[in-house]
Amino acid sequence: MRRRTTLKRSAAALGLAAMALAMAPSGTPADAAVGEAPVSRPLYTTEAPIVMLKDLDSGAILFERGADKRFAPASMAKVMTAYVVLDLIASGQLPRDKLFTVSEATWKKWNGSNGGSTMFLRAGEKISVDELLKGLITVSGNDAAAVLAVEIDGSEEAFVRRMNEMAARIGMTSSRFGTPSGWPDGGVTKVSAADLITLADRLIRDHPAGYARYFSIPKLQHGKAPDGTPIVQPNRNPILGRFEGADGLKTGHTAEAGYCFLGSAKRGGRRLIMVVAGMKSEKARRDEAERLMTWGFEAWEGREIVTAGAKVGRLEVGQGDKPVVAAEAAIPVRVTVPKGFAGGFRATMRARAPLKAPVARGSRIAELVVAPDGLPPQVTPLLAANDVAKGGWYDRARTGFYRLTGW
Repeated sequence: MRRRTTLKRSAAALGLAAMALAMAPSGTPADAAVGEAPVSRPLYTTEAPIVMLKDLDSGAILFERGADKRFAPASMAKVMTAYVVLDLIASGQLPRDKLFTVSEATWKKWNGSNGGSTMFLRAGEKISVDELLKGLITVSGNDAAAVLAVEIDGSEEAFVRRMNEMAARIGMTSSRFGTPSGWPDGGVTKVSAADLITLADRLIRDHPAGYARYFSIPKLQHGKAPDGTPIVQPNRNPILGRFEGADGLKTGHTAEAGYCFLGSAKRGGRRLIMVVAGMKSEKARRDEAERLMTWGFEAWEGREIVTAGAKVGRLEVGQGDKPVVAAEAAIPVRVTVPKGFAGGFRATMRARAPLKAPVARGSRIAELVVAPDGLPPQVTPLLAANDVAKGGWYDRARTGFYRLTGW
């Protein structure tokens, strides 16, 4: 059963009952503060056929066009490859310093004369997972994607199955991957802007250290040219170093989808994620990305309503060694509103309860749904603040007593 929990700024915020927080324009609690009048949204015009802009901290979609249209992502598919590898590293299944060997077959398939963008790996070369991730993201190395896939799962095909399983798990409902690199595959690999935004959102939230480590490297030095000089390639992100706060993610280009970009930037504590696709040139892609990001930061503002680490509520846990688990905000939660907004908002915690043990610390257990006056709801995930293991008969008896008495 999906439960809505009302949020109050008091000790009752840690209770089990559902609660709603209404805020007046001044920021003081007021049950009658929320009005019904629509709010004028800032205007944005574009010729891009596929565009989407999301405020990560509030979940607000600031602009979208063609967000559900499926298209070939080209090298943007490598973001899913990176997510899978980072997830394996985080779970302890793959050491970052593990050395992989570049096979002759992989080199022949993906060397610089055959396989598009490359980090210039050599047959027989031993290279760490860490360095492969740098080449995968910074210079869009198709050879790096292939080596990671083959060494992790034995073949690119097996790794692709892992990619699709992960895509389904994190909520990419309309996407399918056919290669770990995004190389043309007869139309198998298709994504939507909405799914790419979901992927970027999850990668940045789930693997913040990995995101910071790999996605904003300005250039990569790897391999040597025929004359023996080091090969240095710049990051292909078109706004990195040009737009204040830009720090990821990935470009793509196909004849079908045109010039595309999945990007992110952070300013003043706010992080925006964007997709543009269907642009006619590299310059048009870069200019649209900069214009969209500028509009998102300048026409909208974020107002913090929950601090990072704050406990928003508690949820019952069935058959656990504890009767409840606290839901907390991993990052500051902001409500995103037009610049100068004078309205209020309501916030509701939404979850399925009781949860079933075990519950892992950091797992998603609820959502904070914030509804500003006259604007669509904004959704931010809430995480388990602690582990709850599966309990024995004594724990189940104690839970039953707790639910009867509240003690």
